[in-house]
Amino acid sequence: MKSVLNRLGRTLGAIALAACATGALAQNGYPNRPIRIIVPWPAGGGVDAVTRTVAEKMTASLGQQVVVDNRPGATGNIGAGIGAKAAPDGYTLLVASAPMAINASLHKSLPFDMGKDFAPLGLMASSPYMLVVNPSVGGSVQDLVARARAEPGKLSYASPGPGTQQNVITEVFRETAHINIVHTPYKGAPQALTDLVGGHIQMMFHGVPAVMPFVKGGQLKGIAVASKQRLPLFPDVPTMAEAGFPGIEASEWYGLVAPAGTPKAIVALLGKEIEKALNAPGVRQQLVSKGYEPASQSSPDQFAGFMAAEQKKWALAIKQTGFRLD
Repeated sequence: MKSVLNRLGRTLGAIALAACATGALAQNGYPNRPIRIIVPWPAGGGVDAVTRTVAEKMTASLGQQVVVDNRPGATGNIGAGIGAKAAPDGYTLLVASAPMAINASLHKSLPFDMGKDFAPLGLMASSPYMLVVNPSVGGSVQDLVARARAEPGKLSYASPGPGTQQNVITEVFRETAHINIVHTPYKGAPQALTDLVGGHIQMMFHGVPAVMPFVKGGQLKGIAVASKQRLPLFPDVPTMAEAGFPGIEASEWYGLVAPAGTPKAIVALLGKEIEKALNAPGVRQQLVSKGYEPASQSSPDQFAGFMAAEQKKWALAIKQTGFRLD
């Protein structure tokens, strides 16, 4: 009986705190002006599309315009630096993504500290990487490895640039498979995919949304996904572990953070707004159909743990491979 009363007391206490926080926000009139979300990547990409979908639903729910502000450059570091220095008042948010976790181990100096300068709000969506090849390479990871071993230094792989997640995860694969393949950096995915389809390069790890049309159309062959489980959209494509390379897991992911010092009541409110946006009618289906995995649940604390785990994972991968920027 005593334990039941204790649990009831804790529940009532949490409700009271939430009511107080809501009341304080209402008294302060938050939000009483537009909210800006900095996207540290160009308009038109996957992170931009997911963010605009969530921003639209947040606008309707909060009664204030939630605008997207694209600030690309330096693999996301420019926009992240702007977000870190913004006023912690809940009116400037930032899209945190996988490159933030990897950049912390690649650069000696950054305009932000991922673990100290941000208040995590919530994960929006993710998309596992798929290993895609030109069909001439073969139909499996084993085919790719066999050819790379038979023709050392003759196969090349694409990435959006040195130090990107695709670059590092492919180096992990190269070392694990004991193959000699050449890195060909591009300024973006469209040109890389065009050259991959044309046979000028042979392989690439990339997020499912970008490669899905080419795989569905037969121009490219998806030979493995870098996730724990197979994808519902591609049930016949094995995981990297099933293909003989356990531990090679990577995904694009997008979440929202606020500058450190943002009031806890605002952090809690915005976390709920992200969850509400993802559960709005049609949103989950829309994202899934394009190859994204909407977050099922992600509180500020859960997202903080996720970001810390990602930073640790990539730091270990970089250390194990001895990866260095050119």
